[in-house]
Order: sequence, then C-alpha cells, then structure tokens
Amino acid sequence: MNITVNGKSIEIEENANILQLLSRLDLHPQRVAVEVNRAIVKRGAYDSHTLTKGDEIEILQFVGGGA
Repeated sequence: MNITVNGKSIEIEENANILQLLSRLDLHPQRVAVEVNRAIVKRGAYDSHTLTKGDEIEILQFVGGGA
C-alpha cells in the first residue's frame, strides 16, 4: 500500500505499524516523534498503530549537540 512519509510517497506492506515503518527506514523509535495525519502518536503506541493506505506520516528526528 502507498503512504506518504515526510512528503515522499513510499510503498509498505499491508497492516504495517509505525514500529515496522521506523525499522524499514532504519530509524530508532526512541529518537523520533511521529505524526500520522496531523496527530502525534505516543511512542508507546508505535507497535499498535496500524498504518492505512493514504496515511500522511511526518517523522521528526531528535538531534543532539550544540555548544
């Protein structure tokens, strides 16, 4: 099925959840925030939130550093 991640269209398997999507994108769940269709998904729900065709996903990565 097709979803949009950070503005780019990608194909993922049916019934994939957020945790599976993050794994596919090689992203660590503890270092990102995920929004699905403009609603923040709590980190504890990444494995139970099933994605559906046409979902729009925004993934924000936390970056350390600074002075």
